[in-house]
Amino acid sequence: MRSEVYSRDRGTELHNVRYHALESKINSLDGANGIPKNAPEKMGIVEEAHNVKVLGSGEQVIVLSHGFGSDQSIWRYLVPHMVEDYRVILYDNMGAGTTNPEYFDFERYSTIEGFVYDLLAILEELQVKSCIFIGHSALSMVGAIASVSRPDLFSKLIMLSATPRLLNDEDYQGGMERRDVEQIFEGMRSNYEAWCQGFAPLVVGGDMDSVAVQEFSRTLFNMRPDIALSLAQVIFLTDMRHVLPLVTTPCHILQSMKDMAVPVFVSEYLHQNIGGQSIVEVMPTGGHLPQLSSPETVIPVILKHIRLDITE
Repeated sequence: MRSEVYSRDRGTELHNVRYHALESKINSLDGANGIPKNAPEKMGIVEEAHNVKVLGSGEQVIVLSHGFGSDQSIWRYLVPHMVEDYRVILYDNMGAGTTNPEYFDFERYSTIEGFVYDLLAILEELQVKSCIFIGHSALSMVGAIASVSRPDLFSKLIMLSATPRLLNDEDYQGGMERRDVEQIFEGMRSNYEAWCQGFAPLVVGGDMDSVAVQEFSRTLFNMRPDIALSLAQVIFLTDMRHVLPLVTTPCHILQSMKDMAVPVFVSEYLHQNIGGQSIVEVMPTGGHLPQLSSPETVIPVILKHIRLDITE
C-alpha cells in the first residue's frame, strides 16, 4: 500500500492582534533565557536540563522533539540515518522521565507556551540561526507556535501525528470525547502503573509483547505520576487551532492511516487551516508512534520530506 500525498499552496493575512498577543504571552514567561525556575546556576543549564545532544556535522540543522509520554529515545531508529548529512539536535521536553523533576514548574508548564519558550531557549543557547523542526503529536505545535514568534529560526516544520486539539468539537473530529479524556485522568490518578500498561497498547497499536509498546510503556512509567497527570491535562485539553492561520513556515504533515489518538481528519484540517504552504502524506502505518512501531516505513518518508521543497 502506498502513501497518499497531497499539497496546497495557501496564502493568508496574519491576524495582527492574535499574533502580538501570542508573542507577548511567550515573551512574558518566567525564567531568564527559558531556564526552569529551580535549575542550578551554571553555564549551559538549558542543555543540561533538557539533556540536549548534538550529533552529526552537516550544515543543515534538524531539531527532533518528542511528544507526551516519551523522550528523545523515540527517535532512535531515525537518527542513524541523519547524522552523516545533518547536524541533529535532540532534547527532552520538561516532564519526561529522563528530566529532573525538581526543574518542573507546574505553573510554567500549565500551557503549551512553556515548551515553546524552552525550544527557543535551546536554539538560542546553541546559536542556531535556522533549522528544520521535526515534532511529534500535540507537541508538534510547539514548533508551529515558535515559528510564529521567530519565523527566521525555522525553514520547515515536519509534523508527525500532529494535532492542534485532541477533543472533538462541532465540525471538528479531534479523536476523543471529553468523557474519554476524563477517564484517562481518573485512571492516572487511581493507579498510574496500571494505566500505563493499558494506555500504551491503545496508543501504539499492538499488545504488550510488542517491542514498541513495551518501549512506550517504559517511558510513560518513567514519568513522575503527578507531573504526567499535569501534562496530560494540558495536552488533552488545549485548543491550538487559532494559531494555525498565523503559521507561515512551510509545513509537512505526516499521518498514520490508522491512529487511535489522531484521525486522518486532523491532518486534512491542519492542511486546510495552516496559513502558509503545506503538504500531507498519509502513510500506510498504524498507531500514534509510527517512528517507533513502523520505522521501516516512516524513516524513508521523513528523509524524503527533509529534502522536499514545497515552496518551489
